[in-house]
This record gives sequence, C-alpha cells and structure tokens, in this order.
Amino acid sequence: MKRVQLADTNLMVHPLQLGGNPFGWGADRDQSFAVLDAYAAAGGNFIDTADAYSAWVDGNSGGESETIIGEWMKSRGNRDDMVIATKVGSHPKHRGLDPANIRECVDDSLRRLGTDHVDVYYAHTDDEDVDQVAVAETFDALVRSGKVSYLGASNFTLDRLQSAMNISAQYSLACYRVVQDRYNLVSRDAVDSQKQAYLRGQGIAELPFHSLASGFLTGKHTGGDSTGSVRGARVADFLEDQEALRVLEILDDVASEHNATMTATALAWQLSHDFIPSTIASARVPEQLTELLAGTELQLTDDEITALNEAGRQA
Repeated sequence: MKRVQLADTNLMVHPLQLGGNPFGWGADRDQSFAVLDAYAAAGGNFIDTADAYSAWVDGNSGGESETIIGEWMKSRGNRDDMVIATKVGSHPKHRGLDPANIRECVDDSLRRLGTDHVDVYYAHTDDEDVDQVAVAETFDALVRSGKVSYLGASNFTLDRLQSAMNISAQYSLACYRVVQDRYNLVSRDAVDSQKQAYLRGQGIAELPFHSLASGFLTGKHTGGDSTGSVRGARVADFLEDQEALRVLEILDDVASEHNATMTATALAWQLSHDFIPSTIASARVPEQLTELLAGTELQLTDDEITALNEAGRQA
C-alpha cells in the first residue's frame, strides 16, 4: 500500500486524500459507503471532511458527511486504519474561531465521527476577529487533551499563517503542520512562489483542494453544462479564460504521451511538488476512483512538469 509521511508527523497517508464533501448530498449513505469501501480496498486511508458539510443543502443542517464517515468506520471496524481530518469555523450556526465555539464544535465532530480523536483538525478559514493567541491556546489545549493529534490551517494568507506560526513558537504551543488551499493547474494564486518557499522552510505540508477545478481539468465538460448545475457554472467560467484553455490543451498533450487521462495527469502534476504529499479529490461513485488513484502512480518527466508550469498561470 502506497504511503507517504505527512509533514513531520507520525501519520503515514495515501497520496490521494478522499474528499468527504459529497457525502450526504451528492452521494447518499449507501453510495458514500460504496465509495469509502472502494477507496479502502484500493489502499486508501486518508479522509477529509468538515463540520459544515453539507449544511448548504436544503434539509441538511451540517455534519452529514462526518456522520456518514463515522457510521462507515463503525460498521467496518476500521477506525484505527483511517487518518481522519475535519474542520471548524465554517458551519453556518458555528462560524469563526472563538475558543468556546472551537471547544463545542470539536466535541460535536467527535460524536458524529464516533471517535475519541481526530488526526488532523483544521481552522476551516481564518478569523481575524479573534485574537490569534487565543486561537492558538485553544488548539494547543485540544492537542494536549488528546482530542486532536495535529493541527491544520485552511484558506489562510501567507501573512496570517506566518503570524500564527510565530505565536505558536513564541508561546511553545502546538503549531500548524498542514495547510489546505485552492491550488490546481488553473488556480495557483493562493500558493505562489513565496508561500511555497515558506511551506518548505517550515516543513508544512500543502494538501490542495479543488484539485480538478470543479471538473474542468478532467476535460469532460468543455461543451458546457446545460443542466445549470453549480459545477457547470464554474466550468463555464474557465471556458471563457484563454489561459485556462491553453492549460487544458497542454494537459491533454501530456496525458496522451502517457496514455493517461487528463484527470490522472492533473493530479500527478500536483503530486510532483515536493511540498504536496497528498492531494484531495472526491468521488460520488466508486468508478470515479480509478482515474483519481491513477494520478498517484503516474510519473511525469521534468520537461512535462515544466511545460505544465509554464502553461497559463505560473506556479
């Protein structure tokens, strides 16, 4: 089973982190179980979710994804085999990083996941209205209590990440070991060269989300989407971007050289970065996992990586 070390933690994870975002809306309980079973059978052990998933759906209240994952682990008896990451701060009824909110939300997440700890606990988004020292002290207490093994920061600017890290060092508190940002072949601004250098210097792992740009990088939606879905609208934006279309063209060329799909090639490009040990992608049905997992096995040449780097927006 393929495993990589997650930053300097003791966690060994699969290079494909399975996104739990669809569980509870894009995939019902049975469909979610089928995806999770197929992922585990393929050697996968790293699952990403959040307390906010999927509160945006009519009839949902948030926590549906965590509940499904928890029920799946209980039914399979495999909690010790899985590395679970979840997040706090974006639930519509529990927004922000107020210390009391964090303490309440971590207990809610643990209950839904049916576990006594989460392996990685993220600030889902930054909260400039709360003192960073208070946030750091609260997260540190969770680590010391055993409820959380390691900490992560999602959607943080470089300045705010540096500030948080400096506070953790100053007060000898647990610090962020992983981060999440929107980073893919057509969306690179959040992880520019300056942030990349900082992550390398600190030994922080980047686990990018939106790895396939809402499906654009699969190359399967270039004809548009007449259904009016959210994904179709996002892809339509890229279809009007000449730089993005150029990236897609180069991606197709590179994929063809390997007799691989564009999906697998886009993920392989991400994993070619030394600060990205694992990338996040979701599946609504087990069949979608094949292309995703293939991306963790595909090795691109230096020339191919350079060509993809130089296509459109610079990495």
